[in-house]
Amino acid sequence: MTVRSMRATSTRRSISDTGNQSQSRTVEIVRAAETSDLKSAARHLLMAREVYAERRRRHKYLPADLFGEPTWDILLDLYIAYREDRRVPTTSSCIGAHVPPTTALRWLRILETRGLVEREDDGRDGRRTFVRLTHRGVIAVDACLASLYLNVARAVRLIDVAEQAPDAEQ
Repeated sequence: MTVRSMRATSTRRSISDTGNQSQSRTVEIVRAAETSDLKSAARHLLMAREVYAERRRRHKYLPADLFGEPTWDILLDLYIAYREDRRVPTTSSCIGAHVPPTTALRWLRILETRGLVEREDDGRDGRRTFVRLTHRGVIAVDACLASLYLNVARAVRLIDVAEQAPDAEQ
């Protein structure tokens, strides 16, 4: 898929493509992320760190070439940096994506085009630029992490209930 076709696909796709129930849940999560308090921000930072680390750990069990989602790695890396109030040089963002630099730069351009990241020149070194999430990018990643947190918590509760239920065969 080319960058041009990705842009076209993203502009054609709308929220109305999803079901009403899914849409209202998504809107609810996005609103919660927009009004994120300090506790939620800390929880999201912990989730982002763990998800990013887990993406590295899975390579212990399965070949690394089976996985490829550099945009999520870039977004997680930039989100963690945002929450930790750190600036990220573009080259570091590329390294954090765990793909060749040309691939990471292509995805950074796509994310920039979609308004999720922005670049900033280094005022002291003309050769270096920094990349960061836009406000829209922070809200989007907050919403993703909030959804992940809610769904994992729900799954854990269901597992606990299932393990506590008396065995039907006894």
